[in-house]
Amino acid sequence: MSITSTVPGAPSVLSALRSPRLLTREVLAGVVTALALIPEAISFSVVAGVDPAVGLFSSVVFAIVISIVGGRPAMISAAAGSVALVIAPLVRDHGVAYLVPTIVLGGLFQLVLGFLGVARLMRFIPRSVNVAFVNALAILIFTAQLPNLFGHDVPFVVWPLTALGIGLIIGVPYLTKAVPAPLIAVVVITGITVLFGVAVPTVGDEGALPTALPGFNGVTVPFTLDTLRLIAPYAFGVAIVGLIETLLTAQLVDAVTESRSSAWRESWGQGIANIAAAFFGGTGGCAMIGQTVVNVKTAGARTRVSTFTAGAAILVLTIVLHDVVAEIPMAALTAVMLMVCVATFDWHSVRPRTLRRMPLGETAVMVITVLVVLATNNLATGVLAGVVVAALVFARRVAHVVEVVREPVDEHTVRYRVRGALFFASSNDLVTRFSYAADPEHVVIDMTDAHVFDASTVAALDGIEQRFAQHGSTVEVVNLNTGSTALHGRLSGHLG
Repeated sequence: MSITSTVPGAPSVLSALRSPRLLTREVLAGVVTALALIPEAISFSVVAGVDPAVGLFSSVVFAIVISIVGGRPAMISAAAGSVALVIAPLVRDHGVAYLVPTIVLGGLFQLVLGFLGVARLMRFIPRSVNVAFVNALAILIFTAQLPNLFGHDVPFVVWPLTALGIGLIIGVPYLTKAVPAPLIAVVVITGITVLFGVAVPTVGDEGALPTALPGFNGVTVPFTLDTLRLIAPYAFGVAIVGLIETLLTAQLVDAVTESRSSAWRESWGQGIANIAAAFFGGTGGCAMIGQTVVNVKTAGARTRVSTFTAGAAILVLTIVLHDVVAEIPMAALTAVMLMVCVATFDWHSVRPRTLRRMPLGETAVMVITVLVVLATNNLATGVLAGVVVAALVFARRVAHVVEVVREPVDEHTVRYRVRGALFFASSNDLVTRFSYAADPEHVVIDMTDAHVFDASTVAALDGIEQRFAQHGSTVEVVNLNTGSTALHGRLSGHLG
């Protein structure tokens, strides 16, 4: 485990080991976080279509590995709902054997993206797309719970048990925050079903639980081009969705701890953790917003000790108490996941007051992103569509802020002042803003308040000069800034 922090302002592991008080706080925070992780790890396993042991082992390996190689101290990474939603169609349609190579390839994609510095480009994802991402994630998790409530042979008693779980999760924090409310809900509902012999679907019905340490898993599918074609889209989705949720969570922790994280190292850490989790029987994962909030805000953790402890605690608890975990009713986990949906969804974004004040273009980006996610059942596709639409909306908006003002100087000269950002969208109609036939023989185009961003603008300026030349006028382009001068000088006259 790295003993020095990579985050300015965050305490190091070494400082935690030297301080009994700080070490105690970090260890207790990790244990509390582990208790909050176990119900969701099992629930996400069900969403992904794999045994509960797979999600639990994934959380164990991910948390331990990321505590060593990750970039953000105290951030919790484990088996996550967003990744489970990406791989669920693959497992359903092609079998669990493709899970290991898909997660490994997803981890390799994250390593490559980290090496290329693509993680830094995540800052160009607009807020409207980020909001749509979390809203779509909440909706997908919600729809994944519907079979547990309305599926075939679901007994009626599941409904009141689920309602009781929701009530406990909402109400317990008003009494105490020392123990995670989801854990209390799971314990109470499990106790009711066991004591009164209520027959309901349980975690044990979903698959085998771990009784020993995870072993190393190899790739059992053939290494062929067909396999690569099959798993590559899912692996890329795992990489992109995992990075987006991780970096969003890192921003949250940065704000809480008033420190700064490294997107580059986080990308590498997530990639390595995914590869390790896959080879030890896991589903892969990413940072988890809810559990990170529990660890950082509720429990006050600040170092990697808490993250490491969370992974180790999950391993001990599940191996020692696997018979107890098998008795947990699915109704309890459904209640947990429904409240995860409520906590994940950005309700402020859909308030009428917010929608009235929000620019129409940004509202359209949010709606389109969510609709694409729901139509494709793929978060990565929705984010890509949202970014493209946001770019088009931005280009259209900026295209209308370019201003051209005509100022006669004398009978032989006229000056045009151009203001705004000039690129392909805003410069296409630039040639129509000049009075070619009415102007004198000398035309000055003043670019003091403008910036040339691309070849389309240089071509537009060349076209303006040619049209003035056809009317017997000469054009002088003046006051270009340094960047615009370099681009104009390199391309002018060579784009015809």
